[in-house]
Amino acid sequence: MRTAYGVKTVRAAERELMARLPEGALMQRAAAGLAAACAELLGRVYGSRVVLLVGSGDNGGDALYAGARLARRGAGVSAVLLAPERAHAAGLAALRRAGGRAVDTGAAEELIERADLVVDGIVGIGGTGGLRPEAAPLAEVAARARAAVVAVDLPSGVDADTGKVRGAAVRADLTVTFGTHKPGLLVDPAREHAGSVRLVGLGLDLPAEPELEALQHADVARLLPVPAAESDKYRRGVVGIAAGSDRYPGAAVLAVAGALRGGAGAVRYVGPAGRAVIARFPETLVSDRGPKHAGRVQAWVVGPGAGDDAATVAEVLAADVPVLIDADGLRLAERSAVRARRAPTLMTPHAGEAAALLGVERGEVEGGRLSAVRELAARYGATVLLKGSTTLVADAGGGPVRVNPTGTSWLATAGSGDVLSGLAGSLLAAGLSAVDAGSAAAYLHGLAGRFAADGAPVGAHDVAEEIAAAWRDVVRG
Repeated sequence: MRTAYGVKTVRAAERELMARLPEGALMQRAAAGLAAACAELLGRVYGSRVVLLVGSGDNGGDALYAGARLARRGAGVSAVLLAPERAHAAGLAALRRAGGRAVDTGAAEELIERADLVVDGIVGIGGTGGLRPEAAPLAEVAARARAAVVAVDLPSGVDADTGKVRGAAVRADLTVTFGTHKPGLLVDPAREHAGSVRLVGLGLDLPAEPELEALQHADVARLLPVPAAESDKYRRGVVGIAAGSDRYPGAAVLAVAGALRGGAGAVRYVGPAGRAVIARFPETLVSDRGPKHAGRVQAWVVGPGAGDDAATVAEVLAADVPVLIDADGLRLAERSAVRARRAPTLMTPHAGEAAALLGVERGEVEGGRLSAVRELAARYGATVLLKGSTTLVADAGGGPVRVNPTGTSWLATAGSGDVLSGLAGSLLAAGLSAVDAGSAAAYLHGLAGRFAADGAPVGAHDVAEEIAAAWRDVVRG
C-alpha cells in the first residue's frame, strides 16, 4: 500500500531523525537519491547540460548537492539562484568545487532552452500559493523547452497537503520525493503537475496512520470475496438495484451489469426498466413491487437514472442494510435521513454533484478534492466516494482517505458511473465495509477502463465487460 503524510508530520519525523544523525547527513541522502534519478533520466550524464532552479532553504540545498554529484560525473551544471543571498551556502560551495557555476536569473532563459535537464528546487513542501513573480517565468520557459523537468520533493507552486494549485506552478516529468509521499502528489490537480513519482527512502519514523493511502493489487486482492465450497447465491450476498426510469432505462441496465460482476450471488432489480434489464441479463431477479417487497437483499444501490422518484430513494434509505446512493439519488436523499441510518451508507458523487450537495461551485470541488470529500463525509455521516480524475474515498469517522491509483480519462463517458455503482453495491452485499467496497470497486473499475480503452474511446458497457479481466489481473498479481 502506498501512503502519504502531511507536511507537519514529515517535518517532525525529519527533525527526530536529524537529531540522531551527523549534521547534513539527511540532506546528503536526499541529494544522492535525487542525483541517481536525474542520471537515470538523462541516460548519459557526461556532457549533458543541467540547469538547477534554486530557491532558498533546504529544497534548494538538495538541488545544489545533487547538481554537484552530476557535475563530478561530467555534466555541465548551472544553478540559477532566485535568492542569491539566501541560497544554501554549503550546497552552493559543493557545486562550485565540483565545477558547477551559479548564475543570476537574467541568464536563465537561454540556459533552460539549451538544457537537457531542468531541476526544480525553487520551493519545498512548506510553500503555499503559486510561484512568486520572479519564479513563474522560469517555469513557463521550462514547460516550453525540450528539457526533462525533475521536481525536488514536490513541484514548486503546488500545495503539499491538499493538492491545490492556486497559481503558476512547475509541471514536472518526474518528481523525486523524500521520506514518504505527500498528499499533493496523489491528488489532482497537483498530481497532474508531478509526472511520474519516485520515492527516495530516508528512514523516517512515521505514524502508523497516514493522511492518505492508495491500494495496490495485493491490497485489493485481499479484499475481494471468494466463494467457499458450501456457498450458494444467498450466502454470497444479494444486491438490490433500484435504478432507471422510463426516460433512463440504460442506467438500470448498466448498474445491473456492474453488479453482476461484483461478487454477489444474485442481483434483484426493482424499477420501471425491468424489460430492458431482463432482455440484457436474464439471470437478474426482477420485481415491479418496490424495494420493500423485492425480497431479501444484503445491500441496495439506489439512484442511477431514477429521475424524480424520491419515494423509492426514501424507501431504500429506510432499509436496515448497507446502501449506495448515486446520481439522482444524491439529489433526492434527505440529509437527515442519511445521517439517521444505522447501517453503512456509501455516496458516490462526481464533482458537480458534490458541489451541489456542498452549496459551492464545481471548480471549488475540483480544485480542492481532498477537503471536499472530507467535508461531504462529515456532513452526511456517510462514506463518500468522490469520482473524477482522482477518485477519493473518505469515511465519516475520519481516518486515512483512500486515493484510487487506477483509471483512464476515457472513463469520462456516459454510464460509466452507473457501472461503478453496481460493482460497489455488489461488494457491499458480499460483506465488504463501505470504505473497502468503494475503494476496491474504484480500483477494479479504473483497471477495467484501462483494459477496455487501450488508447481508444469506449462505452460504459465495454468497461463492464472488462471487470472480470481486471478482477483476474488483481487476484493473479
